[in-house]
Amino acid sequence: MFYWPSMKQISLTSLIFIVLAVAIIGCSNNPPKQPGNLCMVFQEKPKWYGGAVAAQKNWGLPVAVGMAFVYRESSYVSDAKPPRGKLLWVIPWRRPSSAYGFAQATDDAWDDYKKQTRRFFVERDDLRDALDFIGWYNDRSHRQLGIAKNDSYNLYLAYYVGPTGYSRGVWKQQPAVQSYARRVVEREQRYRKQLIGCEKKLKRSRRWFF
Repeated sequence: MFYWPSMKQISLTSLIFIVLAVAIIGCSNNPPKQPGNLCMVFQEKPKWYGGAVAAQKNWGLPVAVGMAFVYRESSYVSDAKPPRGKLLWVIPWRRPSSAYGFAQATDDAWDDYKKQTRRFFVERDDLRDALDFIGWYNDRSHRQLGIAKNDSYNLYLAYYVGPTGYSRGVWKQQPAVQSYARRVVEREQRYRKQLIGCEKKLKRSRRWFF
């Protein structure tokens, strides 16, 4: 005898499915528990390794460089935004820019990226897309400014102040920006050394997640 579920049971099943889906999505968007160790980051979030490898293949973006950029820009917070300014030192006011997501890409830069790559279904809060954006941006800096693709210091300076600002040397009068770039280099070097010890394992397991 065929049993037809009641509407109440269907609703309960749907509710359980929705709750599980939201929980899974929420966990995937949470920052990694050990961001200082790239091997642990990729072990916790294996799809991120696939995204990093794809950006390396598409743009020659070293995995450690791309991930160091992401950490510096957003600390792996998918929906990161610049903090709001204060009106009269107290009242929350406008944000200083439209930067958003893992790579803190502005609206204008993201639009340029989509037009030039013809990738229109991309999101700034998706790490794979954010890494592809960083790869595209650094490739442009390489072609326009002659910066090597493994020169994380100068690549980050150009990323932060833009190609025109970099050419004009505006960063030379900005010690804070130079400090940011040095931190990127330190993390990139640490990540690169860590990756040597676990990349073979990551490559073997990648086929299950990508």
